[in-house]
Amino acid sequence: SKMGEEVKVDAALFGSRLGKLYKHWQEKKDELWAGSRAVVVLEGASSDDLRYLKSLTLHLWLFGYELPDTILAFTPKEMHVLASQKKIDVLQPLTDAASAQGVSLIMHVKQKSEDGSAELKAIIEAIKAAEDTKEEVVVGHLPKDKHQGKMVDMYNGVMAEAGLTLVDVAGGFGDLFSVKEPSEIMNHKKAAMLGARVLKDFVVQKIESIIDEEKSVKHIKLSEQTEQVVLDPAKIQVKLKPDNCDIAYPPLIQSGGKYDLKVSAGSDESPLHGGMIVVSLGTRYSYYCSNLSRTYIINPSKKQTDEYNALVAAQEAAIAALKDGASPNAVADAVAQAFKDAGQAHLLEKLSKSLGHGMGIEFRESNSALSTKQDESNRTLRAGQVYNVSLALTGLEDPDAKDPRARVYAMQVADTVLVSERDKNPEVTTHIAPKTLDKVSYSLNDGDDEGADGGAGVEEGEALAPRKALRSDDPNHKSAEVLRRERQEELIRAKNQETLNRLTAAKDGSAGEAASAGRKVSEVVSYHKLADFPSTKDLVITVHKERESVLLPIYGVMVPFHVTTIKGVSHTPDGDHAHIRVTFNFGGAYEPFQRFAPNAVFLKELSFRSQDVKHAAKVVQDIKMMRSAVVLRDKEKAERATLVAQEKLIQGKRVYKIPDVWIRPAPGGKGRKIPGTLEAHANGFRYLNPRHASEPVHVMYRNIRHAFFQPAESEMITILHFNLINPIMLGNKKTKDIQFYAEVMDVVQTLDGGRRNMYDPDEIEEEQRERDRRNKINSEFNSFVKRVQELWERDYSDLQLEFDIPFRELGFHGVPQKSTTFILPTVNCLVELTEMPFTVVSLTDVEVINLERVGFNLKNFDMAIVFKDFSRDVLRIDAIPSKSLDTIKDWLNSVNIKYYESKLNLAWKPILKSIQDDPEGFVENGGWEFLNMDKSEDGVDEDGSDASEGYQPSESAEEEDEASDDDDDDDSDASVVDSEDDEEEDEEEEEGKTWEELEAEAENDDQDFDGEDEEPNPRKRKGGAGGGGAAKKRK
Repeated sequence: SKMGEEVKVDAALFGSRLGKLYKHWQEKKDELWAGSRAVVVLEGASSDDLRYLKSLTLHLWLFGYELPDTILAFTPKEMHVLASQKKIDVLQPLTDAASAQGVSLIMHVKQKSEDGSAELKAIIEAIKAAEDTKEEVVVGHLPKDKHQGKMVDMYNGVMAEAGLTLVDVAGGFGDLFSVKEPSEIMNHKKAAMLGARVLKDFVVQKIESIIDEEKSVKHIKLSEQTEQVVLDPAKIQVKLKPDNCDIAYPPLIQSGGKYDLKVSAGSDESPLHGGMIVVSLGTRYSYYCSNLSRTYIINPSKKQTDEYNALVAAQEAAIAALKDGASPNAVADAVAQAFKDAGQAHLLEKLSKSLGHGMGIEFRESNSALSTKQDESNRTLRAGQVYNVSLALTGLEDPDAKDPRARVYAMQVADTVLVSERDKNPEVTTHIAPKTLDKVSYSLNDGDDEGADGGAGVEEGEALAPRKALRSDDPNHKSAEVLRRERQEELIRAKNQETLNRLTAAKDGSAGEAASAGRKVSEVVSYHKLADFPSTKDLVITVHKERESVLLPIYGVMVPFHVTTIKGVSHTPDGDHAHIRVTFNFGGAYEPFQRFAPNAVFLKELSFRSQDVKHAAKVVQDIKMMRSAVVLRDKEKAERATLVAQEKLIQGKRVYKIPDVWIRPAPGGKGRKIPGTLEAHANGFRYLNPRHASEPVHVMYRNIRHAFFQPAESEMITILHFNLINPIMLGNKKTKDIQFYAEVMDVVQTLDGGRRNMYDPDEIEEEQRERDRRNKINSEFNSFVKRVQELWERDYSDLQLEFDIPFRELGFHGVPQKSTTFILPTVNCLVELTEMPFTVVSLTDVEVINLERVGFNLKNFDMAIVFKDFSRDVLRIDAIPSKSLDTIKDWLNSVNIKYYESKLNLAWKPILKSIQDDPEGFVENGGWEFLNMDKSEDGVDEDGSDASEGYQPSESAEEEDEASDDDDDDDSDASVVDSEDDEEEDEEEEEGKTWEELEAEAENDDQDFDGEDEEPNPRKRKGGAGGGGAAKKRK
């Protein structure tokens, strides 16, 4: 729990609830508080385990936080607190709120060097002094709460010797907490909504996918995946703060004949079985609990249908009986009557004894059970109480089932219900998760089995008829591909017009070309006057570093050349002498050539012969080093000239830090690399490296476009990454991406030469240390991210900054740069943050995406990302495994990005240039639909034109592109498709030849081919196509 100045207790809420506690205690002292004259509550050391304790509930209810190692003591007029100085400082501002309720708040500080026994004894003396009589002092406590820590031992010892009569007051606290305030009810409803959405939008879809595709997935694996969605509800588009979301117990998923429906049972290692599947999901929001259980039935028999309908009817009857002022026995009576009315009275023997219980901060509140046994107490249900109404049938049998795992089964239905005010029906807060038979049962058509098995005795119109079909027997069923296409059709209608509007506006308001920020070579002067010229005795090549010039002897005269005019220099040893070759910048792209040609003569190359081989090597090395330094300096100057001025860092009063983090890209500098510290200040981050303390790196909050937090799982680093609006200088380089990371394990491991056994204790211990280190670093980064996020929400809400956490289940492998990496989608971007150079694609910058080389016989395909800014190069992600295709298409569909599929790679430069030249014509010809492979394959139009031609860039545009880029490897031709083969070969490929057949055909062609006599293919692209034509022979 957070301590110190990070915690601020709501004084008004504390005062209100303290008053409610004292009122309840005084009014029901003998009835529920066991006649206690005082109450002492111990809270031991904190724990990461999921715990439900009355003492912990009291802390959360009173303060909103857990205060570990704290003792609270209540007397009729005083509230005593024994805790450390930090906790006392947190509670000190509550004094006035307590006084307003007629209670004095008295603080007792436990010193670090002491155990607190003296202070506890003083509290006990105050309890005894508050009693008017000389009789025994009755003190209430919570003996069933089990705590750990040093204070627990001290407390038990002092209380045992105090001479007090201790009584259990758990019933009093349970009754106090049972009726919820409006704010508590809202938290219950949010927890219920979270659980229902996770079940409906994630668990059910997962189960359907597993059964439909006949996958083997363990219960425990599905449980863990469900838990991750509960902890991060943004994965299913639920807008709840993840920090407030938690599980009430690990999700319980059971099937295959083994059922233990207690929430403590846990999911086992067995694979999910397509028979009777019971799912129980407990969720919490701001500590308040909700529970939900559903049973999903595959191919139910008539007997199972009747049993399930009776169970749901009984649960509905139980919910309807939860009336303000009613007895708990009314629930049991309603359940029994419902089974009898359904003709299933025999199921009462299979019904679980518990019908539910009250819920609050505790999952199971005391003295709130709903049971089939008669409740002898006089308690009644009250408005504002929250109940888990759970009915379960266990030990059911189907001896005729063919599958042995389906012969024994269980059913359970549970909901979270709020008791409403008198004369109003109870409110089911988990209602959005359906439970009627047609929503939870599935029929799998097994062909010949129809009519021979489960269908016997089922008449048309009975309960089995309206079952939802998992396969195509549902006439309204649409496959995922059909749904994707419908959404894509909606997107294209707006996309073409959006492209036209943007390009037209860009033409009308286009700004002039920006002038180069660097210096012009034609204006560089080596020596302004003769006096600056160095005196040389010999006619040898001389490097003058002060003037950044090279003196070359030409016809007996030393001629200076500034290093910016030199393109390259090399030397070639030849026996006892060496040849030095100096080449100069030359050509149409060279700035002096553009300025002075054709009125000036340009020198292209000079060669010299030297008898001093060592001198020749040194001169060449000096020229290269000087040229490299000057080019680097000029580039840095040009980049700095384009930088946007950043605001100055304001150091915050409260500074959050992460020590021992590395930075990428790494700043220049010599010496061993060491980690630094990342600090979050009032308006930006500061990274300090102890070796370069005078050169901190600043990242301003207002300059951050996207922020990412990627915890380490299968990687060796935990990452904080920032994509910037305007670039900053890092060392002498300009960058728009900056990353801070920590290594969770050693990158280099020692090889001791011996084979290690998986059961080796040292190996197991080492793996455990690695896991602990990974969890520790992930936790530290997560804590830092939460604090920064709170700062952003408080002080920079206008920026709408938020840390994106990549969705690993949507990730795929590909090659965005040079090597294969794991690429991950986030809420706003597509990123690859592990390998450099980084890939960060903002989804708002994407125009369309073309999935290229998509074919049934190909293992990989490519992704071409076209940006709204056509001046940017199309980003290609190559070699994506074909098994990721559906996942990628589903993701693109969900983020409203228009995508297309093609069998070939496209030459995008001439396409984009033609679109920019004639945007109106582009839209008139169908816009981006020229990429639609399905429409282009429909055949020939009525006028005889081939429909597969689609949108073609003009020949003039291609000629201009070719003329403007002589060095481009991509030859421009009449087709936008880069193909190595003619149309006949394309048709042959469409017939579905395998790679082996294509390779054999290529080998035969190679044997028959005569390179001198054969005419070259006019459509063949230099360097080969991207996989569209027949396969090349692999060497």
